[in-house]
Amino acid sequence: MRKYCLFALLFLFAFPVAAAEKEEHGIAMQGKPLYGEGFTHFNYVNPDAPKRGELRLAAFGSFDTFNPYNIKGIAAAGINYMFDTLLESSREEAFSEYGLIAKKLIVPEDRSSVEFIIDERARFHDGSEVTADDVIFSFAIIKKDGSPIYNSYYKDVEKVIQKGKYRVKFVFKKGADNRELPLIIGQLPVLSKKFYENKDFKATTLEIPVGSGPYMIEKFEPGRFIVYKRNPDYWAKDLPVNKGRYNFDKIRYDYYRDTTVALEALKSGEYDLRVENEAKKWETAYNDDADSGFWTSLFAKNKKQKVKLIKGEFHHKNPSGMQAFVYNLRRDVFKDKELRKALAYVFDYEWTNKNLFYGGYTRTRSYFDNSELAAKGLPSKDELKLLDPYRKVLPPDVFESEYNPPKTDGSGNIRANIEKADAILKAAGYVIGEDGFLYDKNGKKVEFEILLDTVSSATWERVVLP
Repeated sequence: MRKYCLFALLFLFAFPVAAAEKEEHGIAMQGKPLYGEGFTHFNYVNPDAPKRGELRLAAFGSFDTFNPYNIKGIAAAGINYMFDTLLESSREEAFSEYGLIAKKLIVPEDRSSVEFIIDERARFHDGSEVTADDVIFSFAIIKKDGSPIYNSYYKDVEKVIQKGKYRVKFVFKKGADNRELPLIIGQLPVLSKKFYENKDFKATTLEIPVGSGPYMIEKFEPGRFIVYKRNPDYWAKDLPVNKGRYNFDKIRYDYYRDTTVALEALKSGEYDLRVENEAKKWETAYNDDADSGFWTSLFAKNKKQKVKLIKGEFHHKNPSGMQAFVYNLRRDVFKDKELRKALAYVFDYEWTNKNLFYGGYTRTRSYFDNSELAAKGLPSKDELKLLDPYRKVLPPDVFESEYNPPKTDGSGNIRANIEKADAILKAAGYVIGEDGFLYDKNGKKVEFEILLDTVSSATWERVVLP
């Protein structure tokens, strides 16, 4: 009898009871999410905003598909309003997400997996339920037939397990060591399996899709316009992540050939809002029609009064984004970093900013400029702990000097910079031939093309030609 009792005791000690997994309302890349359990709305919205009216916006070129997730065709502007994701991002945090289609999620401490618990109220536009089947189908079809970026994005997912009608678990590959993965999967758009399973997902299509988002397509004409109407039966309209958002009854995109035509259309009152990213237009194109100040109302329009444009600036601490020349490293000419460095010295940013952009730009020094994520100074002690294991593969400059792009005095005389570029090139084996052209150490002429996008080519030609 004692032998059996001893065996039972050993059995209990050998197989301890696992700790219960905690269901969370949200997840942050680092630390805890800003908003706690039971929050009612994001701080940056007005939860009591009225629901009415039409917002008119501009788009460029044309469109030939309502599938924004494959590589073929040009998707209609605003089409993502039709599709909800598992989680919704907060715009005032570096990277945090909260429940949308998935009301809860379970993530172990090592982030080796993520399990989503789907809100039983979630519905597609045709009234059908959103289930784990739809989530699994969406992941599989987007990874298999979607844009190649998704296959790379989801490559560390080892398997997907259905744990019930409203539960689905994503298990990650061992050694993936990627804290972002649960949040990346949270961005998955959930598609209707019923609608898509017998369709060619790779093809372009103008068949109106069945989505689950706040808007539905009301009417469209490729190359001219598309109009979305707010779904009055939108299942998630009162969720905390949506409260105070999606307030317009309709959103209309009119298509224009280029930015110049679009700007004139704005000044004629053809659409309502433009975010300007050209300094010259900001300083010169609006002054005859605009009042300075913050946005109070966008247009005043009646029988006796002409269109009035209100001009204003928003100051924020979001990463500023980039406008830049990008080297095509598949071209042999650009594979030499010394050549790239020399070219940076002979680009006169200060003169360009002063004479072409009215001094309106600030030089980008980081992918995350204008935010707390931007690298400043030399690496701190905490940063060195992360960087030290990679000293052999990282450039020494990372540890020895703060990154600053070459500067000029803005006068247009860049002789000093040209001398530095010349020294860099000579040290790397480049020579000036008798014909006056630059040749690399293998005797090949250095020449390349600069490609400009169609929409803003006129702006960039002014930058490139000098």
